Amino acid sequence: MSETSGAAVAPHTAYAPVNGMQVYHEVHGSGGTPLVLLHGGLFDIDQQFGPLLPGLAAGRQVIALDFQGHGRTNDIDRPLTSANLASDVEGLLRHLGAEKVDLFGFSIGGAVALHLTITRPELVRRAVISSVSYHPSGDRGGNDEAVAAMTVDMLEGTPMLEAYRAKSPHPDRLQDLLDKLARYDEGFPGWSDDDIRGITAPVLLTVGDCDMVRLEHMVQFLRLLGGDVNGDFEGVPRAQLAVFPGTTHFFGLARTAMVLDAVTTFLDAPDPDEPERPAG
Repeated sequence: MSETSGAAVAPHTAYAPVNGMQVYHEVHGSGGTPLVLLHGGLFDIDQQFGPLLPGLAAGRQVIALDFQGHGRTNDIDRPLTSANLASDVEGLLRHLGAEKVDLFGFSIGGAVALHLTITRPELVRRAVISSVSYHPSGDRGGNDEAVAAMTVDMLEGTPMLEAYRAKSPHPDRLQDLLDKLARYDEGFPGWSDDDIRGITAPVLLTVGDCDMVRLEHMVQFLRLLGGDVNGDFEGVPRAQLAVFPGTTHFFGLARTAMVLDAVTTFLDAPDPDEPERPAG
């Protein structure tokens, strides 16, 4: 038995030059298709995925990054949009030499995962898309107004403010980040039903039962992806939906054991069989 057997292995941490930023990232574990973790707005790697990371990295490589202006990654003079953040993810993956990945994104990170799954299908093997709508009509409302009214003073005493001040290369610029989050994806009309129908990768959708996204919207999302079938007769589809009970948007990934079971079971499932070839 090696001296390190049973001991936690520290992740590899580094900064990568991407799109004029120094993007902080971590690589945990090894093996399998790399899983890329994409956090939500105002969060970072540790706050969003910290309790999940040991389970996710057991048996697979996990790549996690702090988005523009979040955590240890610096901000630049550029709006926050799904397209821009997706470009950052692509740049980081090129830097790391990763050609095919799984994605797990929450909220804004889920929007980035959806963007990549639609626009870069050759990059994505499987995608876990959590607590985000594909069209603004799927949101309950009130969230945009709350974010637009948010100030640094309102965050005093919260873990998010403490983490930002401790990690950010410019700890005095949180209001700039809040203002950018208030305008996130401004002008983007959302994805069409045909865009969602065109997704070829297997997708797991997750949502809280009292989340900011309407449950009926997530069911429609699932149907457009080919889910909501009688699996006993038709087989388990490529698209699946997990609804976490007693779960709000802010605490969307807080049920660690439940989230890990849903996500790892999905990621570890055999890939869908190729179509049968004609005989002869």
